[in-house]
Amino acid sequence: MKILAITGALRKESYNTQLLRAVKEMAPEDMEIEIVTLHGIPLYDADEEDKHGVPQSVKALQDKVRQADGIIIATPEYNFSVPGVLKNGTDWLSRSGNPFKWKRVGVMGASQGPVGTARSQYHLRQNLNGLEAITMPKPEIFVASADTKFANGKLMDEATRKVIATWLNAFKNWVAKKP
Repeated sequence: MKILAITGALRKESYNTQLLRAVKEMAPEDMEIEIVTLHGIPLYDADEEDKHGVPQSVKALQDKVRQADGIIIATPEYNFSVPGVLKNGTDWLSRSGNPFKWKRVGVMGASQGPVGTARSQYHLRQNLNGLEAITMPKPEIFVASADTKFANGKLMDEATRKVIATWLNAFKNWVAKKP
């Protein structure tokens, strides 16, 4: 099973990128996870798209989305919502043949705050609904107080690891069985 994991953060040591690394490390053997960032995706501008078409960086990411059996998106929470870079990325990805249409998507996130990206995940779910993605409704992962759960780029919190293991099993079934 081929899974594409998109981090909604640009920061190299973002808690969301670290979360995806933990997910990749814990994935079942038959689940291949590739983690990608949104580096190199320009700000969406319809005038530029009309002049130059869809940028190669976007086309490459669209291809990865199309080729994946499922998608995982880890979103930070900025000002109670999705970070601009992630919204910009989904806007670009929806251009010239929406690769998210009918794609199975799982959403998660980590933050230092007490609600662990709950608000941004719900906004992202609304966005994915507009892209016609099929978003896994539950279980959900809201990693709160992330600064106490990661050390040296690794997830150290056993309770969170158990939640991820449960989530991964549900996601695998969600993608494979297409309930």
